[in-house]
Amino acid sequence: MIEELLKKDRIIYDMKSKTKQEALEELIEPLKLSEERRKVVLEALRKREAIGSTGIGHGIAIPHTRSVVLDNVGLVVGRSKEGVDFDSLDGKPVHLFFLLVAPPNDPGTRYLITLGEVARMAKKLIEKDEYLKIDDEEKLYKLLKEAAGEI
Repeated sequence: MIEELLKKDRIIYDMKSKTKQEALEELIEPLKLSEERRKVVLEALRKREAIGSTGIGHGIAIPHTRSVVLDNVGLVVGRSKEGVDFDSLDGKPVHLFFLLVAPPNDPGTRYLITLGEVARMAKKLIEKDEYLKIDDEEKLYKLLKEAAGEI
């Protein structure tokens, strides 16, 4: 399921964000939402982060939410070479982001299944420890697809 959501135009090779808020704003850009819808998704993400940080540690964050402004599950992957303070559980900066946004009534449990797949994929990427070393967009995309295919 996650493999079909991984799209080149939804991967941010070199994020410029310095703060958590900037990171969330940058991550939703590839979803190409109208300004009004963008605000709705950002607010939902802020509320989710207020409950507890989605920075799971080891340089990974999986910000996620449901929103009525989307018709389908959307996944955006972003990489920050410098890292972003995202209030992670381990207190370390986040270098790899997986933004997952889904409609409230997505078919079946696709949102939850995809969230689990993203977590497993992140674990594989942590083990390989290559995603920060790659200096080519195509190679990063291939690494992500490879990790998704191993799930």
